[in-house]
Amino acid sequence: MNNNVCQFEGVNSESPLAFRHYDKNKQVLGKSLAEQLRFSACYWHNFCWAGADVFGAGTFDRPWIDGSADALTLATQKMDYAFEFFRRLDVPYFSFHDRDIAPEGRSAKESLYNLEYMIDLAGKKMDESGLKLLWGTANLFSHPRYAAGAATNPDPDVFKFAAHQVKNAMDATLKLGGENYVLWGGREGYETLLNTNLRRELDQLGRFLTMVVDYKHKIGFTGDLLIEPKPQEPTKHQYDYDTATVYGFLKHHGLENEFKVNIEVNHATLAGHSFHHEVATSAAFGLMGSFDANRGDPQNGWDTDQFPNSVEEMTLACYEIIRAGGLQKGGFNFDTKLRRQSMHSDDMLLGHVGAMDVVAKSFMNAAKMHEDAKLQAFVDDRYGKWQGVQAQQIMSGAIDLSTLSSEVEAGGINPTPVSGRQEMLENLVNRYIF
Repeated sequence: MNNNVCQFEGVNSESPLAFRHYDKNKQVLGKSLAEQLRFSACYWHNFCWAGADVFGAGTFDRPWIDGSADALTLATQKMDYAFEFFRRLDVPYFSFHDRDIAPEGRSAKESLYNLEYMIDLAGKKMDESGLKLLWGTANLFSHPRYAAGAATNPDPDVFKFAAHQVKNAMDATLKLGGENYVLWGGREGYETLLNTNLRRELDQLGRFLTMVVDYKHKIGFTGDLLIEPKPQEPTKHQYDYDTATVYGFLKHHGLENEFKVNIEVNHATLAGHSFHHEVATSAAFGLMGSFDANRGDPQNGWDTDQFPNSVEEMTLACYEIIRAGGLQKGGFNFDTKLRRQSMHSDDMLLGHVGAMDVVAKSFMNAAKMHEDAKLQAFVDDRYGKWQGVQAQQIMSGAIDLSTLSSEVEAGGINPTPVSGRQEMLENLVNRYIF
C-alpha cells in the first residue's frame, strides 16, 4: 500500500483510488459533505479478520494476527497499520470493539490493563492525526463465556462479567471523546425455546440496559447510547429484531428517551425490511442515531457485510435522514469486509473509496429531492384533509367512536378511493438518480 491520500478528482477521473463524487468540502444543505456524512471506518473487519470462513483459512496478509510477538506488540502493530489506513482514506472517524483494539488477557485485570494501555496509545495517535471516534462498544459475543448470551445468560456471573466489560468500554469511549456508545446483542436471544425462559431473559436485558444508562449519567458521557438491531445470526432469534421491536422493548422498560438505534443495512434486509424502511421507522419513533453502511447479497440469507453499491437504495435512505434533520452525533460507518479473494494490498481502500462515492452521490440526490420538495408536496396533499378541524378533533380525542358512526349513518359521508400514484412517484425519484 503506497502513502498517497485518497482525494476527490471528479467524475472524469480514471484513478481507481480517487473519489469521483465525494468532495468533502462541497457544500450541501448548508454543510460540507464531510460534516453531513461523518464517514467512519471500522476496526474489526478491516484489521481483526484474516479472511477465514467456516470452510477455509484466512487469505489476507495480516501479520499482527498470527505473529509470534507478544499480544500487546501485535496489537500495537495492528494499530499502526489501522491509523495509517485511516489517514490514507481520509475519513474523519473510526469505530471499534474493546477486543478489536486490545487483546483479552488471562484475567479480567490483565484484560483491563491491555485495554487501558492501548487506549492511551490510540489517544496519542488521534491527537497526532485529528481522527475522531464515532463510537466504541464491547464485544460480548466472541468469547465462549457468551455462548448463551451476555446480559441474558442463565448464569449471573456472566451477566457480571459483561457489566464489567461494558463499564470499561464506556470509560474508554469517554476517554477518547467518542460521540456514541453502541450495544449490539449478538447473542442476546435464543437457539431454542425448549431451554429458554423468555420473560426472564428480557427482564435481565432491560435491567442491564438500565444500568448502562445510569452509568452513562454517572460518568458524564454526553454521547448517544445506540442499540444495533439484528433479527438472527448468530442466534436463531435475537431480542433486538428490528427498529420497531427495539422501540417496543425500550418503551416497556421506560428507556425510550435514553437510546437511539444504529441501523445496519444488511441487518435490515435480514429482518425482511429495506434500509429505507428501517431509517423511516427510526425517524418516526425519534430513535434515529447512526448507520452501518453495507449490503447483503440477495442470493445469500446471511450477513455478508459487502460494500454498498446501490445508489438507488442509499438515495431513499438518505432522503429520510435529511427529512429527519440529518445526522447529529451519528455517521455512516462502514461495517464492511472484503471478499476472501480480494487479497491485493489496495483492495480494502478500493472498497471504501467506492462505498464513500455511493453514499456521497446518494446524499446529493436526496438533497436535491428535498430541496425540490415535489415528493413531499404530494405526500402533504395526500394527507391534507387531516388538517381539517374535525380531523384534528378526532386525533385529539375530542370525538368518540359513536359520534363518528352516527355521522356516517346520517348519510353525509361516502368516500371514494384516490390513486396513490406509486408509479408516478417512482419515476420522479428515478429522475434524481439517473
